[in-house]
Amino acid sequence: MTVAVPNPVSLLPEAPAFSLSSTDLADGGTLRNDQVYAGMGLEGGNRSPALSWAGFPAETQSFTIACFDPDAPTMSGFWHWAAIDLPASVTSLPAGAGTETGLPGGIHLRNDYGTRDYGGAAPPPGDAAHRYYFVVNALSVASLEVGPDASPAYAMFAAGFHTIGRAVLTGHYARG
Repeated sequence: MTVAVPNPVSLLPEAPAFSLSSTDLADGGTLRNDQVYAGMGLEGGNRSPALSWAGFPAETQSFTIACFDPDAPTMSGFWHWAAIDLPASVTSLPAGAGTETGLPGGIHLRNDYGTRDYGGAAPPPGDAAHRYYFVVNALSVASLEVGPDASPAYAMFAAGFHTIGRAVLTGHYARG
């Protein structure tokens, strides 16, 4: 039996939309090899895509960034990247900013690979293309005050209480 997995972004509380773009990924497009995991039988670049956002509410005090795969064969999806407390002055990230030292302010949380960085796409062989949601939340607070050991799920739950805007870019990837 196949179970349809809803768009997880549609399950979040409503928030005004703003724009999110990337020179590395067209919305709805396929992730490049640069954004694929380096390991588990894959030879990707394991680099976060360049991201740029605009049109967020003027009262924004900080941002969160996340990359989530709801199609992973787990009961809870797979967190590939989560960063919190990015200053409101940061409105773009270059490709590769998802490294432990590449984030201009803010805190990387531990992803589901167990590292504090961007971990690329790595769907199981034979799976249909997985969806990778890159989400930037504009927050009404400067800090979530959850600490660097918070799980991405908990931090994004906490962010929901302060989200005043949201931007989403979706990529897809399947092993060839």
